[in-house]
Amino acid sequence: MTRETDGGVFCSLVIPCYNEAGNLAALLEEFAAARPAADFELILVDNGSSDGTAEQLRRLLPRFPFARAVTVPVNQGYGYGISRGLEAARGLYAGWAHGDLQYIPAEILAAVESLRSAGGGRLFLKGLRSSRTFADTFFTAGMSLYESLLFGTGLRDINAQPTLFHRSLLEHWAAAPRDFLLDLYACVAAARSGFRVLRVPMRLRERARGASSWNRGLSSRLGLALRSIKGSVALRRAMGADPGRYFC
Repeated sequence: MTRETDGGVFCSLVIPCYNEAGNLAALLEEFAAARPAADFELILVDNGSSDGTAEQLRRLLPRFPFARAVTVPVNQGYGYGISRGLEAARGLYAGWAHGDLQYIPAEILAAVESLRSAGGGRLFLKGLRSSRTFADTFFTAGMSLYESLLFGTGLRDINAQPTLFHRSLLEHWAAAPRDFLLDLYACVAAARSGFRVLRVPMRLRERARGASSWNRGLSSRLGLALRSIKGSVALRRAMGADPGRYFC
């Protein structure tokens, strides 16, 4: 997946939206209130939603010139929707974040700006979640240790947002997972490509609407862990065993 930058865009941020109609107005208003730079674009992917997300986007986007939409007619997974958004990205840097408003748009935009002050080049930026419960932190640490041993590189808080990187990382994006393993894939791909990593602390808020699809108690966490273990083994096989180079 390669394309040239277009229109002087510095950073393209993809937000996958699966049945997020109720969050879209607040999401766009918070990004607008944080005053995004003129060379920033927000790409909202209607990822096969059935709740009126498409209609909401058509109604809202004319008010927010920094944002545009990409449509995926049939949901094929979290990672697939993000990859379709990345195909449309015009920025020198690109990446994604969640659309559930747990992450604060002003802090996401501050992370984007930190890419400028870091000196440019082959940078890979990941959020680092704070204000989490002990159970969430313990679960994340355990999975991070497992993934680190499996892929031969130090990994932590793999699913933290945002994920941002120099667009040259997209050169081999054709094999990217279509599911929640995309965050892991990006970390490992960046490590193996010698990208310099930045970690930026990010606060998490309570969800304004909806509920987590996995964080609903011990049984849901264990189910996610088992799916992650199985999927990670398959991903390592697909990516090969070449070790990474840095701590993500």
